[in-house]
Amino acid sequence: MKRIDRPTFGPGGNSEAFYAAGKKATAQAPEWIRSIGLDAYEFEAGRGINAGEAVLKKIGEQAAEHGVLMSLHAPYFISLSSVEEEKRTKSIDYISRSLWASELLGADTIVIHTGSAATITREEAMRLAADTLERNLEVNGDTDIRMGLETMGKVNQLGTLEEVITLCKISPKYHPVVDFGHLNARHIGSHFPDRDSYRRVFDEIAVGLGDEYAYNLHCHFSKIEFTAKGEKKHLTFADTVYGPDFEPLAEAIIKEGVCPRIICESDGTMSDDALAMKQMWLAAGGKI
Repeated sequence: MKRIDRPTFGPGGNSEAFYAAGKKATAQAPEWIRSIGLDAYEFEAGRGINAGEAVLKKIGEQAAEHGVLMSLHAPYFISLSSVEEEKRTKSIDYISRSLWASELLGADTIVIHTGSAATITREEAMRLAADTLERNLEVNGDTDIRMGLETMGKVNQLGTLEEVITLCKISPKYHPVVDFGHLNARHIGSHFPDRDSYRRVFDEIAVGLGDEYAYNLHCHFSKIEFTAKGEKKHLTFADTVYGPDFEPLAEAIIKEGVCPRIICESDGTMSDDALAMKQMWLAAGGKI
């Protein structure tokens, strides 16, 4: 992946504002995103990759033309830690198809959910997930696309930062994807009270995997409602109850000297809130 020496911001999928602007097709997203001051876009394939080759290629061409960095969220039904062998084998197939789509999109990163530990111990879930990731390398180990393992928001899911770092140690092909809203939700809203709490995320990744993994870290950010079980639903930046707040993260990014890509997953206001994050980073002293 090419090193990017500034933080970048963009939406996960098409926002309400995109459609309100009269846009209809995702192939129009890169030009529109660039026109409002954003520079990244995550293609949402959580419910499967339903777009054909021609459509994906067109989106990729538009992203390249307008200088928009692309990533892809792989299907939600990937289950790295399933106790059913067939589901884990199919998960590798879904990763393969995600990589195929990403090549067409010009995406440099795919985002993969790490699995569940609802009916088994976390130790067993980690063992199964590690086995799936090892087997995945036999099929997809030649890719230059970052295979990102995401921190998760529910307590019974794999996906603490420590677990993600451990799984990423299997191969340099695997990279952490930090969803700050998820981590906040699984810690019942207490995880990011200040700048230093955000800085620790980058520091832990740098120590565990290397500085280069922290420098252009792929991130998700949104405010998320939670219960005692963790994540309940994504909110917008208009929420004043659940958090987390972005301003301390903007300060942490500047203090750490890192350049993450931050994809906003707000509920419908992804582009508006991504732009708000960029403006907060600039207000904190960030420079383009």
